[in-house]
Amino acid sequence: MHAVFLDSEGLDDLSLAPLAEQCSSFSCFPVTACEEVAARIAGAELVIVNKVRLPREALQAAPALRLIAVVATGTDIVDLETAAARGIAVCNCRAYGTNSVAQHVMAAILALHTNLLRYHQAVTAGRWQEARQFCFLHYPISEVRGSTLGIIGYGELGRAVARLAESFGMTVLPARRPGGPPDDRPTVEELLPHVDILSLHCPLTPATRGLIDARLLALMKPSAFLVNAARGGLVDEAALAEALRRGVIAGAAVDVLSVEPPNAGNPLLDPRLPNLLLTPHIAWASRQARQRIILQTAENIAAFKAGLRLRMVDSSPT
Repeated sequence: MHAVFLDSEGLDDLSLAPLAEQCSSFSCFPVTACEEVAARIAGAELVIVNKVRLPREALQAAPALRLIAVVATGTDIVDLETAAARGIAVCNCRAYGTNSVAQHVMAAILALHTNLLRYHQAVTAGRWQEARQFCFLHYPISEVRGSTLGIIGYGELGRAVARLAESFGMTVLPARRPGGPPDDRPTVEELLPHVDILSLHCPLTPATRGLIDARLLALMKPSAFLVNAARGGLVDEAALAEALRRGVIAGAAVDVLSVEPPNAGNPLLDPRLPNLLLTPHIAWASRQARQRIILQTAENIAAFKAGLRLRMVDSSPT
């Protein structure tokens, strides 16, 4: 198969040999601008893609295309309706970052409870050096054991975080899925007053967009923390910034924003915000997780060549 990888950046520090070995020819680009897509995939039988969009016009201009391999879970970058109409199969990667995301979330929870970032900044600013005793004990430190972790989104990732949290002696309370059918779990509104940490692991849907807004933040304890390593659009970012300024909640760890890379207008980029741990969408990105992406994609391609369906996506619009 003649293959084109449109945007290998983020994986190209690893060996892409497992992908190339599945192809008769393999062209790889670190990045591809939207206006370059049609020309680059024109003769391809296989397109490997991460975040570059494959709209109807590009797919119609690729008559030889048989398979699109997405090196991520989300397939919203692909016009699935056009792919289905043209008989183009679409596959993705799944559960590759579970351990990495769960580890990141627990690291964030621990950092917030120990005020790790503030203490590091105090040392680099020379404040410990000026202390009157052996330690500089200026910011509160609390233990996670005995605290309650609320989870919104109790699937693969939410359950992995829950297992780690329980190993630290935390109580886990999953919420009812927003927009889902009633069950015996508490609603988000019922859950929030009882949690010490809220961790988000639900997909971004019409029912969850802007879910954590000023009203829900006000239901949380003033001592509570928010962790978002899911999707930026789940949180009203202006409301969170204001909640941090006013002490409505004690702190937050955010790995995702509504627009990425972020623009200068995002309220969470304000360096004056108190007790906000902001990271650049890295929770998923352990070396092991990224290696799994390459291996899963190679498996998907091999299965397709053998006439099998492995991690195939329903080629109909969702």
